[in-house]
Amino acid sequence: MGLLPTEPFANHYSIELMPRVTRFRGLVKPGSPFYEGRIVRIIMGLFSKSSSSVSQSDVLDALRTVIDPDIHRDVVSLGMIKDVMIDGKTVHFTFELTTPSCPIKGELERQATQAVEAVAGAGNVHVKMTARVPQGPQNSSGEILRGVKNTIAVASGKGGVGKSTVAANLAVQLARDGAKVGLLDADIYGPSIPLMFGLQNAKPAAKQVTETKVMMVPLEAEGIKIMSIGFLVDPDTAVVWRGPMASGALKQFITDVDWGELDYLIFDLPPGTGDIQLTLVQSISLTGALIVTTPQDIALADATKGIRMFEKVHVPVLGIVENMSYFICGHCGEREEIFAHGGGRTAAASFGVPFLGELPINTAIRIGSDTGHPIVATAPDSPSGKAFSEIASAMARQVSILSFAPDNQMVQIDI
Repeated sequence: MGLLPTEPFANHYSIELMPRVTRFRGLVKPGSPFYEGRIVRIIMGLFSKSSSSVSQSDVLDALRTVIDPDIHRDVVSLGMIKDVMIDGKTVHFTFELTTPSCPIKGELERQATQAVEAVAGAGNVHVKMTARVPQGPQNSSGEILRGVKNTIAVASGKGGVGKSTVAANLAVQLARDGAKVGLLDADIYGPSIPLMFGLQNAKPAAKQVTETKVMMVPLEAEGIKIMSIGFLVDPDTAVVWRGPMASGALKQFITDVDWGELDYLIFDLPPGTGDIQLTLVQSISLTGALIVTTPQDIALADATKGIRMFEKVHVPVLGIVENMSYFICGHCGEREEIFAHGGGRTAAASFGVPFLGELPINTAIRIGSDTGHPIVATAPDSPSGKAFSEIASAMARQVSILSFAPDNQMVQIDI
């Protein structure tokens, strides 16, 4: 009887199978604590599968019931479940999201926990939530921006809609969420990114990468890497270049800057649909484009042209952002729609692209841009900061969806 378990261990089991083990009663004396029902519990412990012996297959089968709401596949087949480990009764696993900006992280964690608790028991599940941004479409050579996973163009059909402000704040928010982010100021004639990050007088360093090649090192601020023509010319000097020269500068920022490893490289494009835009889509395979507009008809007319351009060069439109959507009076709290409202949402529905959100006219946003401190860094919990955060999450979500679409080829431009 030296093999018999202790009293507490025996008490762990039920007595449903008592008839199967009555022949063991003679092994102990009547009145013993192991007599009758308790010996049944011991035998069940020796010969049956306990509730704690859940297998890795059981865990994965349970997690196959958790469906990604955007991609419409289970999280196991999508490769999001890693490092399943069973330690006694406790199940440990890693849930790897496709972006650190995932807006439904909490919901997916809850669903995964509940699914595994159904087989492992309540309180026996430990989930580690992580993120790894997937690789976006690559250019044909594979050498340009080889360490950059996704390239996103922030564009508008016209100037003055706040495109650079949106690009800067989205870049910083993605970095705050945990992604590796770069911001390339592609507005060669009117660079504003240096001012928005307080880098007007900064100059990029040079890095010798081979015996014959030197690359520029991007500047860093608010956790992101930044490059702009504004770092290379005097702030008061006008860039008076023909189209080919401006396009050549953009190409150098793509090929001769040491961007390193990035999850997202955001291009702040100039207004319109000209040389810079065509140079960009001919040089690399953009993951997608974000269109910034204001609500009034005159801005929407030009935004429509921007959408048509990206359709023509086969670049997916990630969505539309409506900037200056409304104004909240700081004194009375009354909301006023100075430039109308809802035009961006209507345009998104018309083109069948996502509407990513709306941003208010806000003095704090303007002050942040003028003083080199984006509002998502200085006031992330403000209404405007939260609005930028939600738009960044929505944009990252669209990038993740595209990453599971069929592989994109090098852009073929139809003019």
